[in-house]
Amino acid sequence: MSETSIPTLEDLESTLGDLSGKRVLVRTDFNVPLDDDGQITDDFRIRAALPTIEWLVERGATVVTASHLGRPKGAPDPKYSMDAVRARLGELAPGVELLENLRFDPGETADDPAFVATLVEGIDGYVNDAFGASHRAHASIVGPPRFVPSAMGRLLQKEVEVLLGLRNKPKHPFVAVLGGAKISDKLGVVEALLEVVDSLVIGGAMCFTFFAAQGKPIGDSLFEPDQVDTCKRLLAEAGAKGKTIHLPEDITGVDARGEYATFGTRLPDGAKGFDIGPGSAAAFTDVIMDARMVFWNGPMGMFEDERFASGTRTVAQAMADTKAFTVVGGGDSAAALAQFKLDDEVDHVSTGGGASLELLENGDLPGLQALREGIR
Repeated sequence: MSETSIPTLEDLESTLGDLSGKRVLVRTDFNVPLDDDGQITDDFRIRAALPTIEWLVERGATVVTASHLGRPKGAPDPKYSMDAVRARLGELAPGVELLENLRFDPGETADDPAFVATLVEGIDGYVNDAFGASHRAHASIVGPPRFVPSAMGRLLQKEVEVLLGLRNKPKHPFVAVLGGAKISDKLGVVEALLEVVDSLVIGGAMCFTFFAAQGKPIGDSLFEPDQVDTCKRLLAEAGAKGKTIHLPEDITGVDARGEYATFGTRLPDGAKGFDIGPGSAAAFTDVIMDARMVFWNGPMGMFEDERFASGTRTVAQAMADTKAFTVVGGGDSAAALAQFKLDDEVDHVSTGGGASLELLENGDLPGLQALREGIR
């Protein structure tokens, strides 16, 4: 899929003509983190939507924004009210409306035509700027383009350009760094990346399933027994394609007594691995520094615990230091970058973890397909 086939804001203006007085619904991703008192702890996602909102407002459009927040069960829940978000949006973009949490209505996740009808009532145009939700065929994502002229906003446009650029126009050496707990969660994207990258770097708990595939003892470390054969296949396929899968050469964790310890790649009985070791972190840094393009998704260990944050911190620092074009695929990796205050040191931090992986895997998302196929 080419990003050029998706309508832009300029295309929407061409279709609607003078935007002055037109009502435009903007699907945003205002799913911001809240503290126990319901106050916003990071307004990045609200600020990320401002270029699109301001472009429309400058042309005289009346902007109505809509978003989900958290995971309410298809019914109103005060815990997930948009009040705090609405207040912050009012400070950043006065006069811009914000509907109540879309997921308060069960029709949102069900793509209910009746709910779509309420969303587009009185609306002249629609803009999707919620990349982080565009991998879901929800009413507010795929519904409006069936009824009103639609386009992608600036944030969505940037995400598509960057991520499809990795997939379709990679610069070599191209390295993908993958972490997190489960290989099953990233199996599709691993297989897709093996077609375009020069090497894969594997950290996080998923490395133990690869170790098991190599016949190495992993102690009591987290792994997926049903994915061992899959990892054997991936190792074989990478070798056949001339690609390298870099696995850790040492591990930090706790021994059978629960005490902090560093191991090689053969963990003793009762041991649990929680991070890549210092040797692995140094080796992974070398791979990243030699690359011309790097994609990173998933932490190298349990970085929330300072004892096991070193591997993720070292990889994050390498992403900041390398001269390669660097992309971080949202989720925990973006959270780690922010924790280490390195989020301004990479070229692109995606606003969608799941969406970035699905776009890399499939080359398309339900939200993008809806815009391409929508009415003009």
